[in-house]
Amino acid sequence: MPVRRMPPRIDAELPAGLPVGSGWKAPDRTAPMVDAWTREHLRDVPEGTAALADEAMEHAEGLRAAARRTTAAARKRLVGRCAAELRERSGELEDLLVLETGKPRRDCRVEVQRTLSCWEASAEEVGRNEGELVPVDLQPGGEDMLAWYRRRPLGTVVAIAGFNYPLLLASHKIAPALAVGTPSVLKPAPATALSALWLTAIVRGALREEGMAEGLLQCLTGGPDVGRALVEDPRAAVVSFTGSARVGHEIARSAAPRRTVLELGSNAALIVTGSADPAEAVDAVVRGAFYANGQACISVQRVLVLDDVDRGFEAGLAEALDGVVVGDPWDGATHVAALIDEGAAARVDASVAAACGRGARVLGRAPVPEAAASAAAARSLVAPQILVDVPVDDELWREEVFAPVACVRRVRDLDEAVRVANDSRYGLQASIYTADLAEAHQAVDELEVGGVVVNQIPGFRSDVMPYGGVKDSGVGREGPRWAMEEYTVTRMAMMRIPRKGGRA
Repeated sequence: MPVRRMPPRIDAELPAGLPVGSGWKAPDRTAPMVDAWTREHLRDVPEGTAALADEAMEHAEGLRAAARRTTAAARKRLVGRCAAELRERSGELEDLLVLETGKPRRDCRVEVQRTLSCWEASAEEVGRNEGELVPVDLQPGGEDMLAWYRRRPLGTVVAIAGFNYPLLLASHKIAPALAVGTPSVLKPAPATALSALWLTAIVRGALREEGMAEGLLQCLTGGPDVGRALVEDPRAAVVSFTGSARVGHEIARSAAPRRTVLELGSNAALIVTGSADPAEAVDAVVRGAFYANGQACISVQRVLVLDDVDRGFEAGLAEALDGVVVGDPWDGATHVAALIDEGAAARVDASVAAACGRGARVLGRAPVPEAAASAAAARSLVAPQILVDVPVDDELWREEVFAPVACVRRVRDLDEAVRVANDSRYGLQASIYTADLAEAHQAVDELEVGGVVVNQIPGFRSDVMPYGGVKDSGVGREGPRWAMEEYTVTRMAMMRIPRKGGRA
């Protein structure tokens, strides 16, 4: 197994310390960063503290007024420059993501491309978030009134990103903040802190080139103590968080009554009807369940197969598993590597064993080459697998597994499929495979989720669409336009203009 190194450009461009205030501060402690696949030590990463969090929030508060006064042209130019700088470094960013996350290269390439789309879309939205006229003369008393509203930034955004898509999730939070003219403080997951630090360095370089304060974006690494300090700080006007439902609920309580945007995961359902192309549906299950090592909040977890689907469907799924390549994430042919750490793998193995103890059975597992298993031994690779007959009250069915594991269940008809899919505390996205327009409309109308995808995996997400869930899958919406709305509030202006010479 060759030894991988950090992209050399990081060493050249990443200052020492943490981007807090107008410069980079050297903290008292560091944390080791390891290669997510081999577990080899790569470098030490500076680690933030609650005291630095307070300092960052104070600095952000001092920049609010100036940020609010920036022109739309200046903000559009800044965000566009960030997009261009990131595009110029896309190859190194891709390499860094493979190192940090352990995701296959193909998935890291997609993350980088989507990140660029997010920044470019944020630049385009700058001029579309200004407000509009309001026809107050619809009511008596408003005949001589001119009224309009503008959208004004609420204040500092605390952005807390997950480990599975560290570059993209951070960008979906900080690019819209810069686009509306408000400071943000980024808190990455500890396992993927380096990509956030380099992203921050690149953005701060763009801020400097545009003559703006570098402190409009700050970044604090660290554990729950740092996150708690940021969330509970009353100077945080908005908290945007991507992570588990448990932590999201804690954040909502701690941040109240300030605004929160919470994306809290799911256990996405995919429905297969008798009118669907079975080969396409099989491909969708395998593709949708295993991308990003299964560590995606809208990966396929529950597959609901109608009774009018040919009985060979399950056999087709088992056969398709033979084509899932497990191994080194640097290999372009690899579909699945390993989970983020040993603890995650142990949790999944325990959940599968418990489900099998209650009557579930493994329909099939993708073959794991001996070399792949030994390379990832330190983090316990979980073989991609599909189970059947998982009880509907089992944790593996009801909770987010966040691993390359999917569960298949037969149902009588579409009504039952919708009912079973909705019987979940989550509701982020779901999909249906069908050639029947009426079935598609029923799914769109009745599935209790933030997004319904027809004839594509539930993991489909365009970075310009409103993205978010219902129930325990969160509150608020991401996507540049909608995040910009979450970060701003309407301010009405109402002006009485008496007419000369009386009324016409």
